[in-house]
Amino acid sequence: MNVKEIKANIKSCKTLRFSVGDSLYIKPSKDKKSGAWELRYTINNKRHFMTLKGSNFPDKTLSDARIEAALINKKIKNGIDPLAERVRQGQETIITMNDLFNDWFKDKSKEVKNPHLLERQYTKDIKPYIGKLKIDDVNARDIRAIIKEVVNDGRPSISTKCLNLCKNLFKHAQKLDLTKSNPAAAFSQSDAGGQTKSRKRALSLQEIESTFDVLRENSTVFTRDNYLAMVLLLVFGNRKTEVTQAKWEEFDFNEKIWNLGTRNKKEVYIQIPIADEVIPIFEELKRKSCGSEYVFPARKVSKDGHMCENTLNHALAKMFGKSISKKSYPNLLEPKGIKHFTIHDLRRTCRSLFAELGYEGNDVTRYLNHTISGVAGIYNRYDYLDERRKLASVMANQILPRAKISMMSEGINLNE
Repeated sequence: MNVKEIKANIKSCKTLRFSVGDSLYIKPSKDKKSGAWELRYTINNKRHFMTLKGSNFPDKTLSDARIEAALINKKIKNGIDPLAERVRQGQETIITMNDLFNDWFKDKSKEVKNPHLLERQYTKDIKPYIGKLKIDDVNARDIRAIIKEVVNDGRPSISTKCLNLCKNLFKHAQKLDLTKSNPAAAFSQSDAGGQTKSRKRALSLQEIESTFDVLRENSTVFTRDNYLAMVLLLVFGNRKTEVTQAKWEEFDFNEKIWNLGTRNKKEVYIQIPIADEVIPIFEELKRKSCGSEYVFPARKVSKDGHMCENTLNHALAKMFGKSISKKSYPNLLEPKGIKHFTIHDLRRTCRSLFAELGYEGNDVTRYLNHTISGVAGIYNRYDYLDERRKLASVMANQILPRAKISMMSEGINLNE
């Protein structure tokens, strides 16, 4: 049947469809001006009609329809049901690496303690490179580029985590039969920057004083909020986010207690004594927080509401001339004899200063919210609150004078 005959049949057709040969059919439209291409085939002793994708006749020509029908018939001869295959393809939603991560993360987020860390790691270090690529289009060179970029950024431990995340994503893809290969499998920890060594850095009292001198002189680079956060980290010996994500409701300034609760790495309930000496710091922070529920509010619009987890890290990196932003900064600390340190080194510094001052007991262990080891840890449930209150005052008197923090109260009601 030629094109002229097909047009005539569409206008005069009295049935649902009519044959044009080679198992092809036309199903006329209601207005009798066009018709949908259909292919009739038999598989597993059952007859089917399949509408060809794309344009109808006459937009899709007879020759194009015959070519498409020939390709489909080839699959049918190999035992593939084209309708069943079309349904499966329509249900398939995992195409790109972003799709793969979302499918993997859906279940993984219920298993891990801090799922937001995995999501942030993928979003920051992996997604920009391969997120939009099809799963099978990702190769080993892409994986190498990702881990090398993180290593060159001075984050070898994060590079290892990125590598492990890539491996897990492709294992998930293999499990779902979305790919046959894992381009991250051949890489080892040495490719991702090697094994991370335990840090031993702790600042001396002289280094602490010199550091704060430099920070005050460069307050436009290292802001007052960052400055006060560093002071509190040294006095309390807390982990960073325990301080930067603290809410005012956690503090009872009448009882001089910070109810950190289980919002800590160990997830063990703890109350932290507040030394009288640090009250002026909280008064200043209360004034600066402008009614926020957080002690350190976010400086930009944020869904979290508190200081960003990386703010202190980036601010200190700038002071060592290691800014990750496009703008470069001079190294302001090392020329003053202060060797490089990180924010987490402040916690180690607090512990080392206690040892230097002669404090080494279980009270110091609990001050840092560490677990008392051995049999003593099993039977000793005493929380050393009174002893830790004295230690808090001792540490405050070591740090505050060197940070040049005024002891004068601003007279602000902290419990409002």
